Amino acid sequence: MTADIVITNIGQLLTAQGDKAVGGARQNELLTLNDAYIAVYDERIIAVGEGRAPEELMDEYTAEIDAKGRLVTAGLVDCHTHLTFGGWREDELKKKLLGVGYMDILKEGGGILSTVRSTRQMGEQEMFERAEGFLSEMLAHGTTSLEAKSGYGLDLDTELKQLRVHRMLKEQTGIDIASTYLGAHAVPTSFLNNKEGYVSYICEVVLPEVAKEGLAEFCDVFCEQGVFDAADARRILAEAKKFGLKAKLHSDEIHDIGGTAVAEEVGAVSADHLTATTEEGIMRLKHSGTVATLLPCTSFYLNKSYADARAFIAAEVPVALGSDFNPGSSPNLNLQLAMNLGCLRLKMTPYEVLTAVTLNAAAAINMADRIGTIEVDKQADLVIWDVMNLNELVYRYGTNRVDTVIKKGKVVV
Repeated sequence: MTADIVITNIGQLLTAQGDKAVGGARQNELLTLNDAYIAVYDERIIAVGEGRAPEELMDEYTAEIDAKGRLVTAGLVDCHTHLTFGGWREDELKKKLLGVGYMDILKEGGGILSTVRSTRQMGEQEMFERAEGFLSEMLAHGTTSLEAKSGYGLDLDTELKQLRVHRMLKEQTGIDIASTYLGAHAVPTSFLNNKEGYVSYICEVVLPEVAKEGLAEFCDVFCEQGVFDAADARRILAEAKKFGLKAKLHSDEIHDIGGTAVAEEVGAVSADHLTATTEEGIMRLKHSGTVATLLPCTSFYLNKSYADARAFIAAEVPVALGSDFNPGSSPNLNLQLAMNLGCLRLKMTPYEVLTAVTLNAAAAINMADRIGTIEVDKQADLVIWDVMNLNELVYRYGTNRVDTVIKKGKVVV
């Protein structure tokens, strides 16, 4: 078989290996190839090695890409984003600078509820075009696959609208998008002082419609003090399971109210944020096999504490990193910043960070069987970086270090 594309003269090829998340010492183990090549046919990798690419892989139709001695990795995977929403919340920045807390802004009608109003007013086509622009920006920064959550509708029509846009984006752009229903993001004003009624509405009205249209793979709950408690999360995720949706959790972002216990009980694919997780909570995630998705860009933006990545790694819990792109607490599409902060604030090694935004992030959205590593038969999602090695990539911040992005075997950037 001859290749469609052969990338040659790769100075350093770095990749995790396998199709399952890795934790502990294994998160710091990468395959390193020098003076390497990658051959791609159709959407798949057909050969990887060191030295010159074998002649039998190439013919007159094979396109050769000279990496010019640069670093090549698997395409980045952003496993936690809120991609579809209306409006921005730049007006809240001054309040945050004055020390007004996130939950206080929410109580004033700001925060998520502000975005809910804008999202409900936005048409489906307008939302699609806006999110398509976000995807283009993410691709330009090396993100080739992602998860996208709803949660800015908090009613049937708008939640379905967000999820339909996720499907449209996946179909029309070719980008791999895992879709998550996050109706339990906040309690809408229509259910003021009636959280139990809203939980019933999610379980009895919205989830059946989400499942009927096949719009989501995951169900998520914001398990936090003043929002949804552990009992709410159990009920919603148990109901979602009946419809075939796998569990995710926003857990321990501000307070530990038992979210990791729920993650263990329901076998959550990932638990995200985890800045307030206790040692007991870490052990629960270890026992459940749940990926710990840490979101340092949110801690940076809110000027809050960072998750204890070293404790998770010491306990052999697989750690992933996501951007948490959203209009209120992480208006950032660049996963490279999460990588920088992973080293500078979470004290992760460069190798641990790369695993966190490739293989482990792919596992956190159930895609590790086909993306997240550079291996034969995996999907050809690749980034040629404008650096010579991984240390340089995580050392440089504030500028985009992407040279070339390949998605499903095609050059897209």
